[in-house]
Amino acid sequence: MADQSAGDNRDADRQRIVSGPGSLDDRERILGADAGDDERTGISALRPRTLDEYDVGQERIIDGLRVAIGAARSRSDVLEHVLFDGPPGLGKTTLAHIIAHEMGSAIQVSSGPALERASDLVGILTNLSAGDVLFIDEIHRLPSVVEEYLYSAMEDFRIDFVVDSGPYAKTIPLELDPFTLVGATTRSGMLTPPLRNRFGIFYHLDFYTPEQLEKIVTRSAALLEVTLDEEGARQIACRSRGTARIVNRLLRRVRDFAQVMGDGTIDEAIAAEAMEALGVDAMGLDDLDRKYLLALIDYYEGGPAGVNALAATLGEDQDTLEDVVEPYLLMIGFLIRTPRGRVATQRAYDHIGIAGKAPEPPAGQENLPLE
Repeated sequence: MADQSAGDNRDADRQRIVSGPGSLDDRERILGADAGDDERTGISALRPRTLDEYDVGQERIIDGLRVAIGAARSRSDVLEHVLFDGPPGLGKTTLAHIIAHEMGSAIQVSSGPALERASDLVGILTNLSAGDVLFIDEIHRLPSVVEEYLYSAMEDFRIDFVVDSGPYAKTIPLELDPFTLVGATTRSGMLTPPLRNRFGIFYHLDFYTPEQLEKIVTRSAALLEVTLDEEGARQIACRSRGTARIVNRLLRRVRDFAQVMGDGTIDEAIAAEAMEALGVDAMGLDDLDRKYLLALIDYYEGGPAGVNALAATLGEDQDTLEDVVEPYLLMIGFLIRTPRGRVATQRAYDHIGIAGKAPEPPAGQENLPLE
C-alpha cells in the first residue's frame, strides 16, 4: 500500500508539473511562442540586455544594428526607424529593448491592437522625449486611422491632430521630439506599403539552429542556477522548434520536473522523461501539431487542403495554425504550402507512423513561400 501511495503521489506531481496552474482547458500551450504571464515574470530576466550579450544567432542583424547604432551615436542623432519581421519568440522584443539600452534612451511599449484610437497614439507620442524608442508589437494590426497618424510622425516628427467635426473641425499641429519607432510583426505581408516604406532599417529574424539553442539554454540555466549537462541541453534544444522563447520555457518546466522527480540536475534521462510527460516529441511536435498532421492525412488524404478547412476540422483559429503551427512544419519539411492548399510530405507520414505514400504536389504549380 505504501508503494502504491508513493506511486500515486509521483503521478500527481507529474500531472501538476505538466499542467501548471489552472485547468487543462485554460493553461497555455507549452510550445506556443506567444508571451504569457510566466514570460513577463520569469523569462524576461533571461533576455540579453546589450548587443554583446546577444551573442548567439541573428549575427547579421546584430552586426547591422551595431553599425547603425554606432553611427547614430557618433552623430548625436536618433536611430532610423526599425522594423523586425519573423515568427513569434525569436527576439524582436528583446532587440527593441537592446536598441533603447544601447542608445541610452527610454522605451515605451505598446501593441497594434491596443492603439484603438488616434488619441491613444497621440498621447504616447507627445510624451516621448528626444531620442526615446517607441516599440509597437504586432504593428500590422494597427487600425488604419491610427496608422495614418504615424506617417507624418515618422517622417516629419509632427502630427496634425483634428478635433471636433463638421463646420467646427480644426487642425492642431503638434511638434514631436525626434524618436525611433521600432515595429515588430509576424506578418510583414499585411503591412501597408506606405507604412513599410517609412522604416529605414528592416530585418527578418530566422529560426535558431539546435546548436544555437543549446548555447541559449546553457546560458539561461546558468542564470537560473540550474545544473544542466550537455546531453540535457541537447534534449531541450532539439525540441524547441528553433525558438528562443520556447527553449527558455521548456527549461523552466524541465527544471520543475527535475526538482520533484529527481535531484534537481537536468541530464538526458530526466529531460527526455519531462518532455514525454509534456507531450513534446523528439522533433518538437506537440499534440496540436500531431492533430494537424493527422487531420490533413486522415481526413484529406494528405492534401491539398485549405487552411480554413483544417481550422474548422480541428476547432482551432485559422491565425493560430498559420502563425504558430505551420511555420515550424514548413521549416522541418513536414508540410508543403501550394496555391491549392496544404500538402503533407512523406516525412510527415513517416514521423506520425502512418503507412502510405504522400501525395505529389499539384503539377505545374510552385510551392508558396512562408509569407
